[in-house]
Amino acid sequence: MYGWETRLTTRDENRIVRPLEWGFEWITPFLEEHGFAAGVPAPEALRSDGAAEAAMVRINQLLIRHSDKFFGYTRPTDFRLEERHPLLYPTNVRPETLAKDEEIRQLAARGKTPKAQFLRFTSPERTPYPENDLVNARWYPAPTHKDPARPRQAIVVLPQWNADGFAHNALCDIFNRMGISALRLSKPYHDIRRPSELERSDYAVSANIGRTLSACRQAVVDIRCCVDWLEEQGYEHFGVLGTSLGSCYAFLASAHDPRIRVNAFNHASTAFGDVVWAGQSTRHIRQAVEQAGLTQERLRELWGAISPVNYYAKFAGAEARGADKNTLLIYADYDLTFPKEYSLQVVDAFRRHGVRFEPHVLPCGHYTTGETPFKFIDGWHMGWFVYRAFKELRQQKSSTPATAREAEEEAVSR
Repeated sequence: MYGWETRLTTRDENRIVRPLEWGFEWITPFLEEHGFAAGVPAPEALRSDGAAEAAMVRINQLLIRHSDKFFGYTRPTDFRLEERHPLLYPTNVRPETLAKDEEIRQLAARGKTPKAQFLRFTSPERTPYPENDLVNARWYPAPTHKDPARPRQAIVVLPQWNADGFAHNALCDIFNRMGISALRLSKPYHDIRRPSELERSDYAVSANIGRTLSACRQAVVDIRCCVDWLEEQGYEHFGVLGTSLGSCYAFLASAHDPRIRVNAFNHASTAFGDVVWAGQSTRHIRQAVEQAGLTQERLRELWGAISPVNYYAKFAGAEARGADKNTLLIYADYDLTFPKEYSLQVVDAFRRHGVRFEPHVLPCGHYTTGETPFKFIDGWHMGWFVYRAFKELRQQKSSTPATAREAEEEAVSR
């Protein structure tokens, strides 16, 4: 299994080792806008790596203390649905993938593929890349249910790092059959949001410390904005499903948004820096930071603000604010990208914090989860959990007296 996993993680040869950059320019605008002048690095902090590192650690500590602001936002006003032919947007340059991409493009150009609807809006987190700042989420509305009293339910789906434009679309079709609508979100720097200068979604996770912080913040607020739009459409119950990097983004969004009550974390870990350092698929990023003299412990601090480990209590506390969360945690026995030791730490932390969750262990690795038969086992766990979790929410609503339900909704809105 380890051999199979290694072959899958090394078959793409277009990973680029980019030099370490501190990337203060990616995070300073947020600090200035929110009155955190003390966190803005002084000019002398940019003159030596030691001073720059210390300044970035202080910024992460400040962001953790004020995470509600860091992952907060102003609701967009330009939500709109766009109709177009779906395209693949591959991130590898293997001949078979490029041939498939060309075939899909030709079929779309001739109008031989059906069009799909996509939710578009401007992300509250701005970057130098206009294409990245225009959020893209493929819309899978469930058919109208015959029972008009049935609460409308929806889930935001986030595929893995470097996912193409079709990843996880099958899950959304499955959720539709359950009566659950889905928004399949393109993460920052992914598929249609990927800048033309990139072959892969490198800017989402890279050796640029500040840009990686910005990309994570953007993903989290984009998820929450998707929930805003769903709420405007009359949906009442919300969930999120994330795989790998998507599970990190999903967890952070849910920890800061009590509206998100159904949570499926497909491959989960603790600290962002630990995964980058120890994971097989991020070895090119480790090479860059290691060449700059950093260690795993120091990298962990530099990305503390985007590490789930620092928000377990907040995630558990969101339940106490009127949104009892139901959580699925999936990890793998032979994972070389999210090492199992870190996933077990998540299991232990959830238990210690009293999080309501159910764990499932896959008999494979990270990349092999996408191979037969493991992708069907994984899909079964996610689909069965999401079905049961949303059904439970419907039952809770039907058995809750109106006055109590109104009080609960008021508590959640606060």
